[in-house]
This record gives sequence, C-alpha cells and structure tokens, in this order.
Amino acid sequence: MLFTVVLYAALRLPPIPPLGDVTGAPGLRSVFDGLRYLATQPVLLMSFAVDVIAMSIAMPRALFPEVAETRFGGEGAVGYLFAAIAVGAFLGGLSSGWIGRVHRQGIALVAAIAVWGLAVAAAGLAGSLWLAVVLLAVGGAADLVSSVFRQSMLQTYAPDQMRGRLQGVFTVVVAGGPRLGDVRAGATASAVGATASWVGGGLACAALVVAAGLAVPSLLRYDIRTAGDVPAEPLPVED
Repeated sequence: MLFTVVLYAALRLPPIPPLGDVTGAPGLRSVFDGLRYLATQPVLLMSFAVDVIAMSIAMPRALFPEVAETRFGGEGAVGYLFAAIAVGAFLGGLSSGWIGRVHRQGIALVAAIAVWGLAVAAAGLAGSLWLAVVLLAVGGAADLVSSVFRQSMLQTYAPDQMRGRLQGVFTVVVAGGPRLGDVRAGATASAVGATASWVGGGLACAALVVAAGLAVPSLLRYDIRTAGDVPAEPLPVED
C-alpha cells in the first residue's frame, strides 16, 4: 500500500529536464566519466568515503543475535536491537528541521559520523538491553543526520549533468556499506569476540572519520553558503 502511494507521488512529479544541452548518451562510458569526475572533487569523494567508513567499520548488526543470547537473555532481545537504529533514524527525521540551519556541513558531517561510531561503541558496552537500544537509537539518529548532509552536498556541489551518475554511486555506497559492515563484524568477532568487534568497530569508525576530515581540509571547510560558487565542468562528449 505504501509503495503504491510512493509510486503515485513519483508519477505525479512534473518533468525536470536537465540544465543546458545533454551531449552524452547513457552507457558504460558515461559511468566512467562520472567516476573520473568524482576523483577530481575531494569534497564529494570524501562524502562517500566517510559513509563507507561509518557502515563498513561500525555497523554491528551481524552481532545482534549472539549478543542477545549471551548478554540480554535470549532471542526476545534480537528484535529490539535490530529495530533500534531504524527507530533512532525515524525520530531523527521527525526532528530534523534544525539541519537546514547548519551551514558548515563538512564539519557537521564528520561530527555526525563520529557520534554514530561513539554511540555504537557505547551500546556494545551496555549491560542493559534498554540502554543498548537507546544508544543504538542515538547512533541511528546521527546516521540519519549524516545522510541528509551527504545528500545535500551531492545535490548542491555536483553540477546538474553529473548528479545522476553520482547519485548512482551514492546508491551503491548506501546499499553496499552495511553489507561490508556485516562481513567485517562477523569476521572480527570470530577472531576477538563479539564485544571487542562491536566496541572496536565503533571506536575505529570515530577515529578514522576524524582523521579523514583532518587529512582533507576542503571537506571541513565546506560551507553550503558558498557551495554554489564551484564551477561545473562540461559533460564529456561521446565519440
């Protein structure tokens, strides 16, 4: 039912033609053109990189069944753990109006992902199920905030002729990052234990994203008020 409503709303959207002349044709070459463009834009490239760090390093969900069984009394706790991040994201979305007043979005993006990592790490140390759920919800809200900033940066910073290609990269990162996180969490847990894998992943995420921000100062300097001043590169012409 909800999918039908969304589909109807999408079909009711007015046509949004591209700005300027479109000289290229869809195809594999256009994908590589988008990737080459991304490689020349450190702000956009880092907005994808920090999300990969957040999801592949800190996502703990593969550990929920084991932790629920060994720490929180059995399988009844698993559902609460799996729902916690989504509940936090939902509540964060309901209260997200303040995000539009943040201008230094690069710093805010790094801070949001650092909060995500630290909240996940704290949840991994929690001895109470409800404390773990609350901390995971905080992490989910922080992840939602980072997602809004990343999407805003993509839509504002990228030129119109490249947005579709970069949106494709965005989709791959969003869909693939958590799956890499599942592999990382499970593999690490098999070597050092579930708690070390969970807590260590969160702490490593926070440390790595701060280090990434410091390594690319242009990300930390990114300001939505001046983002429109970035010149758009011409779209490569197909042979």
